[in-house]
Amino acid sequence: MQGSRLFKIIYYLLNKGQATASELSEKFEVSVRTIYRDIDALSEAGIPVYTEAGRSGGIRLLGDFVLDRAVLSEEEKKEVLSALSSLSVTGNYFEKAALEKLSALFQSSSEDWYEVDFSRWGEITGDKEKFEALKTAVIYHRCVEILYAGSYKAKSERVIHPLKLLYKSKEWYVKAYCTKKEDFRLFKLNRILKWRLLDEHFTPVPYSEKEDLGQQPSEEVVLRFSEKISYRVYDEFDEKQIKEQENGDLLVSFFFLPDEWLIGYLLSFGTEVEVEKPAYLKKLLAERAGEIYEKNRL
Repeated sequence: MQGSRLFKIIYYLLNKGQATASELSEKFEVSVRTIYRDIDALSEAGIPVYTEAGRSGGIRLLGDFVLDRAVLSEEEKKEVLSALSSLSVTGNYFEKAALEKLSALFQSSSEDWYEVDFSRWGEITGDKEKFEALKTAVIYHRCVEILYAGSYKAKSERVIHPLKLLYKSKEWYVKAYCTKKEDFRLFKLNRILKWRLLDEHFTPVPYSEKEDLGQQPSEEVVLRFSEKISYRVYDEFDEKQIKEQENGDLLVSFFFLPDEWLIGYLLSFGTEVEVEKPAYLKKLLAERAGEIYEKNRL
């Protein structure tokens, strides 16, 4: 426990520059006396940490201090390397270079026990390149021109200010300011059909959470799925949302904003799903199924 806290103290000082004993005490939920014992332990271990008295004093590290590999445990080294491995699959040179340097420094490598792939199944797509471009835009505050497929009608060209990449409910999104709408928007990466990094830069501003999926007005949706499709239901819904019925059916309840996307999603289950609530969604689904039948009947 102490070893983990010592590393965290070093990391905190490297980021903050300096801190008071009381600040560290509050941060790591130990007494001030324990913090001073930790500082003594670090000093005895050869870490150039010192205290400075006075109004502007505190605990700090020497300016040229570099974190040595001996400070990290074997488990912590593996965690660092695994994190960089997951980032390196995006094809970014900097993560790969950092991974190689740290692997050499730690005299270790991340175990090949998992793989992260941002592309979809099927033919090779530009998903990885898209992710990398948007990540670059977020980090360096560069504007991006995109062609976006909206939920309802035609595709639209927009210039966005990407603020953060978000992984939510098995999908990647980018939180951004849309210059066309002059407001914050959440864009689904799969719907960004074309993208181009612009030379123009923007000043980042805090993202307004009102546009997040979880903040949109919603209502309860109750669906009944047949037992035949249970494998997919458990794949796509949380177990707490599912209630097994005596006849094997699965009753799923969740809150969502019924829209064109939801109707299309329900149609993908064919005859294995029935809308129990709300009534108007049941009617819309039936109408859309009828339109599909009329369009495709022989």
